[in-house]
Amino acid sequence: MAALQDILYRVKLLAVRGNLDLDIKEVQLDSRKVSSNCCFIAIKGQQQDGNAFVETAIQNGATAVITEHFPETINENVTYVQVESSAAAAGYIANNFYGAPSFHMKVVGVTGTNGKTTIATLLFKLFSALGYKCGLLSTVQNQIGENIIPASHTTPDAISINALMRQMLDEGCSHVFMECSSHAIHQHRITGLQFAGALFSNITHDHLDYHKTFDEYIRVKKSFFDSLPSQAFAISNADDKRGTVMLQNTAAKKYFYSLRTMADFKGKIVDNNITGLQLTVNEQEVHFRLIGEFNAYNLLAVYGAAICMGEDKHRVLQLLSNLTGAEGRFEYIVSPHDKIIGIVDYAHTPDALLNVLATIKKLRQGQEKIITVVGCGGDRDKTKRPIMAEVACTHSNHVVLTSDNPRSEDPAAIIKDMENGLPPSAQRKYIAIADRREAIKAAIALADKMDIVLIAGKGHEKYQEIKGVRYPFDDKEVLLEIFELLKK
Repeated sequence: MAALQDILYRVKLLAVRGNLDLDIKEVQLDSRKVSSNCCFIAIKGQQQDGNAFVETAIQNGATAVITEHFPETINENVTYVQVESSAAAAGYIANNFYGAPSFHMKVVGVTGTNGKTTIATLLFKLFSALGYKCGLLSTVQNQIGENIIPASHTTPDAISINALMRQMLDEGCSHVFMECSSHAIHQHRITGLQFAGALFSNITHDHLDYHKTFDEYIRVKKSFFDSLPSQAFAISNADDKRGTVMLQNTAAKKYFYSLRTMADFKGKIVDNNITGLQLTVNEQEVHFRLIGEFNAYNLLAVYGAAICMGEDKHRVLQLLSNLTGAEGRFEYIVSPHDKIIGIVDYAHTPDALLNVLATIKKLRQGQEKIITVVGCGGDRDKTKRPIMAEVACTHSNHVVLTSDNPRSEDPAAIIKDMENGLPPSAQRKYIAIADRREAIKAAIALADKMDIVLIAGKGHEKYQEIKGVRYPFDDKEVLLEIFELLKK
């Protein structure tokens, strides 16, 4: 229970109708979950407007309603609070209702187009190895210590985040590492949280279906750093052309990491092969189990955050050297018979796909072929589809265009959009197979001994979403099944 007037702390109020001296038992965004003595927050989302469900919430027991405009019909037994932004109010109210859990732990947020999951996961694993009990909020999963909680969004809604953080605090967590997507920042899902630090990985072409312009996408990412307090730290990638811009208005202490220029956390790749990375970090040479230049950046970001939080640099590098990354991020499997290397990666943007293919090229010992299986998600940014196909065909010997998560769209139409990015010279390089399982089979059939097959786009996902239904599908499991059949 919490008093309504107390949970409104820091919320920008415009008007109040009713009594603020109410005891609130729970806070909800979904009218169907409302019960007695509940505070219902009416948020206008992309699909539905919470204001249309105010009456339902009241019928289910809501005694307080947070809204940006009062309804035409006023219930005298309900308190209505008009606010400037219901989404921002939800962040502050959730934080207050759950006792401001983020203020009692070291919370570190990671934003950027690519690398968020790996950085957050590595931080979680590193600080757990350092002896702290940690919480993780990521695309792959949420975790409290060793207890895994499946994740449905990159960043949950504000109430779920604060409820999770309250649970983390109650179970003894001292550190929390979380991905902060551009959607979450823009929709105020992280508003009200206190961050001890924040990291920026990179920014490339993504989510333009939501943000409409690249400038707006950059602005939203930057606003996360703009809101940091002076006691926090902010770490950015100096090699990304927007890396400096991200931190230019932050009050936090600024740090940079780099492979190519002077920086607080400077790295240099000594060797990069299938066994891992040999990397110099601030003059200390270390071998890491992770592979690829993009992981060199991820490791530098993690190292920087650990140093900013006061950890011993030698201990940090020792522990980091033994860690593996997040599930579905450059996971590789070698077929026992033909030694074909299968790589499963979440790369679903042109830049991420380019990074993975560039890494694979560098891993080749000779003239091994690169065969790429790639698709694009339905109901998402269509402008990247032809670019994805072009990147795949430019940097692979063979390409199989296939279905990703088509959602409500026709997979054949998505593949057609991808084909539109291909010049006539690429016609002999690719085939189109809409069935993803058959596409993976075809890619393996095209491979000879020691060739490399990249299955891109879905990574850790254990489903394929078609016409509103999620069917079980795991790229890694399919790959293992095919490799098993090759043995027979």
